[in-house]
Amino acid sequence: MSISTKGGDKGKTSLWSGERVAKNNARVEAYGTIDELNSHLGEAKHYVKVQKVKEIIERIQHDLFRVGGSLATVGVFSKAIEKYHVDHITNMVYELERDLEFKGFVVLGMTVQSAKLDIARAVTRRAERRILSLADEAEIGEEIKEYVNRLSDLIYLLARIEEKAEGKLKLEEWR
Repeated sequence: MSISTKGGDKGKTSLWSGERVAKNNARVEAYGTIDELNSHLGEAKHYVKVQKVKEIIERIQHDLFRVGGSLATVGVFSKAIEKYHVDHITNMVYELERDLEFKGFVVLGMTVQSAKLDIARAVTRRAERRILSLADEAEIGEEIKEYVNRLSDLIYLLARIEEKAEGKLKLEEWR
């Protein structure tokens, strides 16, 4: 069986739940942006130097399959993001914040690996906007919205941990 089915040649694609929709449908935009995010995290994973950051990225990538599957399904996805996923990354955010002392504006991308993570964070924010647009026309679980919102915070902190590990975390006062 080939991955090239030719089924999308006329601008339609199949959702996980079987429906055929336009490739520029809000649902496809939402899960497509999650796929893009997962790809950026996959790239960042090869640059990061802190083992804990790499492990967290891998966990996030697995969670993003749940997010994407939910977004690609009309109705209930059997492996959806649940409250414990949201709680887990929320607790990671709190834990990582304690290790960093923010006193001002952070200059982004002070290392290659933090720059890669900063791009992933920006894509996460775009994914959140796409999910909220989809939520205007379809039922989207609150856990997905909460997870993606927290995820951008977590990725931001991962980038700062990478900078701190190399002594390149640069804080500046607002000018």
